[in-house]
Amino acid sequence: MRTALAPESNSTAVARRRPLIMGIVNVTPDSFSDGGRFPDAMSAIEFGKSLADSGADLLDVGGESTRPESLPVTAEEQWSRIGRVVTELARGSLPVSVDTRSAEVARRALDVGARIINDVSSGSDPDLLPAVAVAGATVVLMHMQGEPRTMQRHPVYHHCVSEVAAFLAAARERAVDSGVPGERAWIDPGIGFGKDLTHNLQLLQSLDVFVASGARVVVGTSRKSFLSWLRPAPAQARLAGSLASLVPAFRAGVHAVRVHDVFETRQFFDVLEQVG
Repeated sequence: MRTALAPESNSTAVARRRPLIMGIVNVTPDSFSDGGRFPDAMSAIEFGKSLADSGADLLDVGGESTRPESLPVTAEEQWSRIGRVVTELARGSLPVSVDTRSAEVARRALDVGARIINDVSSGSDPDLLPAVAVAGATVVLMHMQGEPRTMQRHPVYHHCVSEVAAFLAAARERAVDSGVPGERAWIDPGIGFGKDLTHNLQLLQSLDVFVASGARVVVGTSRKSFLSWLRPAPAQARLAGSLASLVPAFRAGVHAVRVHDVFETRQFFDVLEQVG
């Protein structure tokens, strides 16, 4: 007699690999969720190390907030915030990503050991992609409608998923033309960057479109405002919503997710891998 837990019951299940977990280290005074949390480089370094211990696969260090209504930060100011942090964390066992739109910051970060540049503007600085190529590094190309200061005022699309996909395909082609190998030109549909609630949900429901392009896909939903539009909660109380929003990312087979809550996300994926 076969029991309900017989191994044969899972014989046709499709094994899924969890995405890489990119832990966020914001060294900024004004990021939407954790701005000002790390008043000095040493506290940010220790936090980055704690994320590694909590199960992160990558660390993403940023010195410029790109939340809605934020203003640009100069390359010098960004580097004064993150230079020591990147240098120290790059000596550890995890690859370090740097969240910047600046080619100058990217070059400095790559020179001290960073391996990924996470650019929310997909190469708006014309020197950024060549700098990534020369360093043999990886770039994350994200879609954003407008700029952080204005992106959430009135985002409009005719066909959101196809427009974002076309933008990212073109951005990836520019990266390859600049010398970045295709496997090192990752894409991010930019949840919350110039999108309303409907746009964000459409993109999450269509992540397989981006994965099917052949590019490695990164998704960032952690603590974002659209979660509160579904169920009101301050940024620090959006963990459950953040995890729920990663289910479609897991099912679509995205390459990496960018998160604040590393331990909880790792536990979530460890369980989801087993139960599907």
